[in-house]
Amino acid sequence: MSDASQIEIPSSFVALFVAPGKTRPHTAREVVAARYELCEDLAQTLAPTASQMQLGRELHATEVLAQCLEAISGPQAVLELSEARWVVCRLAELLDWPLPQFAPEDPET
Repeated sequence: MSDASQIEIPSSFVALFVAPGKTRPHTAREVVAARYELCEDLAQTLAPTASQMQLGRELHATEVLAQCLEAISGPQAVLELSEARWVVCRLAELLDWPLPQFAPEDPET
């Protein structure tokens, strides 16, 4: 993928690749773009399932989002925790649900 890519990566996603105290991503744009496409596709794919979970199981949106986060994060996950959290926030946006609140990440994990 070249810099001429037409993908507009949201600043909220780019921020996942910016070290504290820095202003520029520490990862190549091609990698950030590929990770963004993966995360956006996952959020879009999860939206119908999450909606069905809420309606079919009569769960609160917060519970559905927590279950989705658990399903896409963890030691065997393809996503980093910050990416999984972004996916869950994007999922909430897509479904017009309140954004989830997360505990701060442990810097040693």
